[in-house]
Amino acid sequence: MPAPDSLDRPGPLAVATWPETDGSRPALAVPVGSVEQHGPHLPLDTDTRIASAVAGRLPGLVVAPAIAYGASGEHEGFAGTVSLGSEVLKSVVVEYGRSACRWSPRVLFVNGHGGNAPALAEAVALLRYEGRDAAWLPCAVPGADAHAGRTETSLLLHLSPVLVRADLVECGDVRPIADLMPALRSGGVAAVSPNGVLGDPRGATAEEGARVFEQMCARAADAVHRWDPDARGMLR
Repeated sequence: MPAPDSLDRPGPLAVATWPETDGSRPALAVPVGSVEQHGPHLPLDTDTRIASAVAGRLPGLVVAPAIAYGASGEHEGFAGTVSLGSEVLKSVVVEYGRSACRWSPRVLFVNGHGGNAPALAEAVALLRYEGRDAAWLPCAVPGADAHAGRTETSLLLHLSPVLVRADLVECGDVRPIADLMPALRSGGVAAVSPNGVLGDPRGATAEEGARVFEQMCARAADAVHRWDPDARGMLR
């Protein structure tokens, strides 16, 4: 179980020396997150925190420092969001994989932000085509709400409770994501939710966050154990 605010402590790769790394030749778990709005109550690095926590629970992998910026164009209507865009993120992941695979036998990108998925799929497919043992997986569980709602708020109450602004929690747009997609594509999250929340975070608890986190980690660990990437390089 990761301690609260575990993102504030560097992962094992960050504090290793090169001879230690050369001697162990570790397989890597690389968290991929974002700097983007998560409503008025959650920190901008929410996705990176979740991805880093999940990566820290994966068997047989050493956690690398996170790729902390992603493709978050749908959130650029809100201050604080910094998006690299899909093409730049794809290039970063490709070059990361090419470099790391010179000494690491296997690299897994652990994704905390849904908007990163297209870039990761293209980048990892290319790395695999080039003969590198790379893959990616999403930090996801069935039934989770879309953004800054009950699921993410519960997770942050579990992982980094001091960063949740409980007095600022408020409901956002609770319509199904499929109903929101036309407006999201044309105007981003701000077009459907003035506060940036898609879902209802009221009622979120740390206990629920712990249950969701354990589910998330169990699904991810099972996928790592099978190591069966699909055509897009995502672990099944």
